[in-house]
Amino acid sequence: MNILIGCEESQTLCQAFRAANFNAYSCDLRPTQGDPKYHYQMNIFGCIRDYSWNLIILHPPCTAMCLSGNRWYAKGKPKYEQRLIAIDWTKALWKEACKAALHVALENPMSIIFKYMMDVQYVQPWQFGHPINKMTGLALKNLPRLKATNIVKNPKDLIHNLPQSPNRARLRSVTFPGIADAIVDQWGKYILTRIQI
Repeated sequence: MNILIGCEESQTLCQAFRAANFNAYSCDLRPTQGDPKYHYQMNIFGCIRDYSWNLIILHPPCTAMCLSGNRWYAKGKPKYEQRLIAIDWTKALWKEACKAALHVALENPMSIIFKYMMDVQYVQPWQFGHPINKMTGLALKNLPRLKATNIVKNPKDLIHNLPQSPNRARLRSVTFPGIADAIVDQWGKYILTRIQI
């Protein structure tokens, strides 16, 4: 079972799949912070086309598309054109992934992109053992909705309130380990069951 985690440099999700004995790889234009043996540093479209995948999980750049950036990227705002470009690129990426793999997911924070997707679920880190608020959307193709694994009370807005820094966007985009574990356990088992039928 071959799994591609697209637009992931951290390898959080890739390594979680590999720890569960799945054949997973990350892909990003930047070098990985994880194990380079399991990372394609290349254009994501080429990686999708050049190899065979059972599951593709995409983490497209969200800066221009997330709703929290509406004051800069909404219609009539100075960076609106960048939002349109990001939407077109992400829609093309989703289409390419859906042609290549039977099972596909696309992750983004609260984002304008989800109005173009059919099946969307929203999850929070506090549903998976992290006392943090960060609403995250998952567009799904042939995948079940994630079920909460460890609900934590009184979550905090730590991600939203991160101080400005050169690494702020990178820190805000890393997948929480509890969510990664749920994805590996729930989606991995789901797909394995269907491959074995």
